[in-house]
Amino acid sequence: MAVLLKSRKEIDKLREAGRLVAQTFEVLRPYVKPGTTTAELDKIAEDYIRSHNAIPIYKGYGAHPGGNGRPAIPPFPGTICASVNEVICHGIPSEKQVLQDGDIIGVDIGVVLNGWVGDSCMTYAVGNVDEESQRLMEVTRKCMELGIEQARHGNHLGDIGAAIQTYAESHGFSVVRDLVGHGVGRSLHEDPNVPHFGRPGTRMRIQKGMVFTIEPMINVGTHEAETLADHWTIVTADRKRSAQYEHSLAITDGAPELLTVL
Repeated sequence: MAVLLKSRKEIDKLREAGRLVAQTFEVLRPYVKPGTTTAELDKIAEDYIRSHNAIPIYKGYGAHPGGNGRPAIPPFPGTICASVNEVICHGIPSEKQVLQDGDIIGVDIGVVLNGWVGDSCMTYAVGNVDEESQRLMEVTRKCMELGIEQARHGNHLGDIGAAIQTYAESHGFSVVRDLVGHGVGRSLHEDPNVPHFGRPGTRMRIQKGMVFTIEPMINVGTHEAETLADHWTIVTADRKRSAQYEHSLAITDGAPELLTVL
């Protein structure tokens, strides 16, 4: 595992990209309402990102021609991942998917600005959501915050996962195992991988200059996941709801610096 430590100047560039992601969430917020399609949200996000001389990094990402036992995977077609209700992540925006009162939607946004990546996710309530969904969103956000608190020089990556897992499970929810946080820099996915479960004092020691995401995906029911036939959309195995929040952050001398904020 080769972790690329970032200089102060590089972290500043990553913050610029992260700020654009945060701004895009604020632009989308008024449109996350019953009657809006996820394709409409996707277009609004793409237009805003491109108007700021940035590139939506997810669009066209991840294609694989197949072979050697791997299936052919088409490029991701959207600017955002739009993950509604039981969709854990990588939901494909669609004109056919109309948001309904009571839905929850995880919106994941990634950009490249001046060669540097910003990556973040948040879950929105659509209209009036039920009590369980509201609690799921609150617990998931708190899980992210508790993980961020452990992201300090000298701690271990396992400390992050343990804090998230302990809190989620104490509220009767489960933590997705199959998907993890990751380093960010000039590429969307760099080392290290950052699991959202685990034991304190395990895995890699955290160092100043690391930049990575913490992005817990928390489920109402089982932690198990399935990938649909489109090769992208990942759903809960029991089709119960899932929520996700994500920030990119930089490790410094003290508390981590959040990069995907206004």
